[in-house]
Amino acid sequence: MYKSILKPLFFLKKPEEAHHFTVNLTKLTFNIPLVGGLVRSIFKVEDKRLEREVFGLKFKNPVGLAAGFDKDAKVIDEMAMLGFGFIEIGTLTPKPQEGNPKPRLFRLPEDESLINRMGFNNGGVEEAVKRLKTRQSSVLIGGNIGKNKVTPNENAVEDYLICLEALHEYVDYFVVNVSSPNTPNLRDLQEKEPLKKLLQAVKNANDLKSKPKPILLKIAPDLTNGQLDDIIEIVQDTKIDGVIATNTTIDRSQLSTSAATVEDIGAGGISGKVLGKRSTEVIRYLSEKSNKAFPIIGVGGIFSAEDAIEKLEAGASLIQVYSGMIYEGPGLIKKINQGLLAYFSS
Repeated sequence: MYKSILKPLFFLKKPEEAHHFTVNLTKLTFNIPLVGGLVRSIFKVEDKRLEREVFGLKFKNPVGLAAGFDKDAKVIDEMAMLGFGFIEIGTLTPKPQEGNPKPRLFRLPEDESLINRMGFNNGGVEEAVKRLKTRQSSVLIGGNIGKNKVTPNENAVEDYLICLEALHEYVDYFVVNVSSPNTPNLRDLQEKEPLKKLLQAVKNANDLKSKPKPILLKIAPDLTNGQLDDIIEIVQDTKIDGVIATNTTIDRSQLSTSAATVEDIGAGGISGKVLGKRSTEVIRYLSEKSNKAFPIIGVGGIFSAEDAIEKLEAGASLIQVYSGMIYEGPGLIKKINQGLLAYFSS
């Protein structure tokens, strides 16, 4: 039904308009009496074999919603009804910001991919906290945090600490995002010394809490092997809890969409099917080179149970979807979980 009826209708709208329409429609319809229960009965897959314990947290299943879909924690309860094992909100910044000028989200149907240059558009961390305080579901929540565009890199640590402090009571784990290509100079924070300083500051502040939360680092797929070696060293030195691999890519060499079309779109990070191979390569490299020293959440190009299994076999402990859900529909979560059960039984 999604691919034959709903997707063509959604794709008539501009991508960002379609996203907001989907979020609002979901919030409206899923909260009609009896509808929520019906949605859960259709989409949820519950089985002990799907449960995972990773960085001290117990996940009902390994399929999560990647950051970017529910930046402002507006539809956590509704997304939980679709059977996600965990949901990552954000990227959140201390102050609200509009993000980059529109249009800033583009479909590449030929590649089943997206280009975005959103620029950390969000309502600010305090607005998200207000919504987190009233959520009903028990689904595990990740807080993906970043810095405001106007904050210079030398002051970035303070922005991440503000977000950590505000969210700490309301999320189950944190993700330090230094890998978005859409905030000027942000990726400079992935360099060895700035990154180590940032992660150590976040880790130290977290450790002072009565109940410290897992701290993860989200990295770009465009890092060299030498830079990935640095990531492994930094993770082990700072003793953070894991890595999310990967964010969007700025590499356009794998696209089938015409170069003229891509050039007209302009700057932005690519997500979707075209990212699948590279994200798996990064996962495998980190897992093998570190001797599985830390958990990895795999994200990028997951459109099927087979794609998810590929990420897990490469070394991921959990996986996340976003673009795959746009192209395949919300039934993707159920298909992946059912596919994993069949895989575990084989």
